[in-house]
Amino acid sequence: MQKDAYTLILEAIESGVYKPGDRLVESELAERLGVSRTPVREALQRLETQSMLSRDGRSLIVASLDHNQLAELYAVRTELEGLAARLAARHATEEEIRVLRTMADEDHGLLGADPRALSRANKRFHRQIHLASHNRFLVQQLDLLHRSMALMATTSFAAEGRDSVALEEHDRIVRAIEKHDGAEAQEALRRHISKAFETRLMVDAGELRTR
Repeated sequence: MQKDAYTLILEAIESGVYKPGDRLVESELAERLGVSRTPVREALQRLETQSMLSRDGRSLIVASLDHNQLAELYAVRTELEGLAARLAARHATEEEIRVLRTMADEDHGLLGADPRALSRANKRFHRQIHLASHNRFLVQQLDLLHRSMALMATTSFAAEGRDSVALEEHDRIVRAIEKHDGAEAQEALRRHISKAFETRLMVDAGELRTR
């Protein structure tokens, strides 16, 4: 199925083709996507309504998150991701659990790689937990939340040493889900998100080097 202009622009933001602060020009997007300007205009209006884009004079730019918005985002993410892990421990099929274990094991092969590759693997891992919760309403809310995370200019995996620690945290989450221990899975994922937020704050404050 052919993707519409909205989906294509959103994917470009999520993949970092367009970063926070980048200006989106209707005519340039239409030419790049090979569509007329009308669907591009409608897509930009929709993304602005969803706060993915903001106004800079008469121009539309990819939005960015200030400190308070970042804290609010991580507060909600901690609770929703923790709930997903609890439900996954309760409802995940054995096949889904094996997929999670395979992801966690194979991602160790990315240590020292491009932080963006680790970030993509991390998104896949978390998405698999969301799906394993078997709660469609929770998955919908987490999809919206992760869309907003595309507005962060950098990944916490760029911080020195974060990659190996994060993958150890993934291992603990999977072990708890394998044991069908909802409380442990929830707490392990909450700690994982909390540590990611702490790392991001330290990077932003210049207390940690990035690579």
